[in-house]
Amino acid sequence: QVQLVESGGGLVQTGGSLRLSCAASGRTFSGYPMGWFRQAPGKEREFVAGVTWSGSSTDYADSVKGRFTISRDSAKNSVALQMNSLKPEDTAVYYCAAKSRATYRIYYTAKDYDYWGQGTQVTVSS
Repeated sequence: QVQLVESGGGLVQTGGSLRLSCAASGRTFSGYPMGWFRQAPGKEREFVAGVTWSGSSTDYADSVKGRFTISRDSAKNSVALQMNSLKPEDTAVYYCAAKSRATYRIYYTAKDYDYWGQGTQVTVSS
């Protein structure tokens, strides 16, 4: 059974940092695109960051560029999201996602991903 499990969420003040981790089990995702999405109450799930199968290329939503960094550890079958300079508008449930097919690009919409974690809450207080 394939599972993605996020961890590292919590409550932080404006300007603070958090590091989210996503551990995969049941299969290896070292050769597949992965990403982070978030969903705030009453809003649609939105793309935050993505990484290619090799980890050599990344991309970010404009709202988080320069503040968030996605990275992957193929040996550990995991992906992380380092979040700095957090703002109240970053408050959301954050989800890790993985694609089941090996391709050489980053994907930006939720429907393009096949596996999802259960989500971890990030709350930024003002």
